[in-house]
Amino acid sequence: MRATLLQIDVDQRESVASRRDRVAAMVRAHADADLVVLPELWPVGAFAAEDFAAEAETADGGPTAEVMSAAARDAGVWLHAGSIVERDVVGGELFNTSLLFSPDGDLAAVYRKIHRFGFDQGEAVLMSSGHDIVTARVPGTVLGLATCYDLRFPEQFRLLLDAGAQTLVVPAGWPARRLAHWRLLVRARAVESQAYVLACGTAGTHAGVEQAGHSMIVDPWGEIVAEAGPAEQALSAEVDVFRVDVTRADFPVLRDRVLGVPTPKPR
Repeated sequence: MRATLLQIDVDQRESVASRRDRVAAMVRAHADADLVVLPELWPVGAFAAEDFAAEAETADGGPTAEVMSAAARDAGVWLHAGSIVERDVVGGELFNTSLLFSPDGDLAAVYRKIHRFGFDQGEAVLMSSGHDIVTARVPGTVLGLATCYDLRFPEQFRLLLDAGAQTLVVPAGWPARRLAHWRLLVRARAVESQAYVLACGTAGTHAGVEQAGHSMIVDPWGEIVAEAGPAEQALSAEVDVFRVDVTRADFPVLRDRVLGVPTPKPR
């Protein structure tokens, strides 16, 4: 499986509509990929909390969903379109919501971020928390969906593992000042889950917060397959999905779990 992470520079001088069109063109330019991944909240900026309400949209049929659906269909790729500020059509709540599109442009999975960042400000007070562990089967592997701050909560990744995840997809808007934590946590989630991690961050500075960039593709042994720098970049690599089963068979650490979590049954 060829994976491409699009590390988008979120510049607030660029309109959201213009950025949607620019990113859609980038997706279409990577039709050689099987899976394309975008960052967290790239339409508005992960730290641009003052714009969340104004830029909120629906997950199915909103402007970002429509543009990304068309881009996935045109490129013929699976597209994890990062996340958007979603406004729930029933209760009006805001969520940090990830969208996965099939090569036909169909909305294949939706994940509402469970762990909200901000410590009583920003996302933590403006958005509601999701509650569902979400996986999605794509050709050759099972994706487990998480977002940014979720990386700091390994129990969520254990639940994804138990749900069958083999490749963990983590869009993010991670601050540059905590780059060391990003690089550590992405590799830790790969090692403990014996899974690939595709971690796609943003570049640039938005709402005064410099972004870390350094999107990464990490294998089930925790080795970095590919890593971006701090600027906008397309990062591509071949992901050998069979290495997940090989790693878990050769070093069967997961079968020794004893803390009340059931051991995943062989598929």
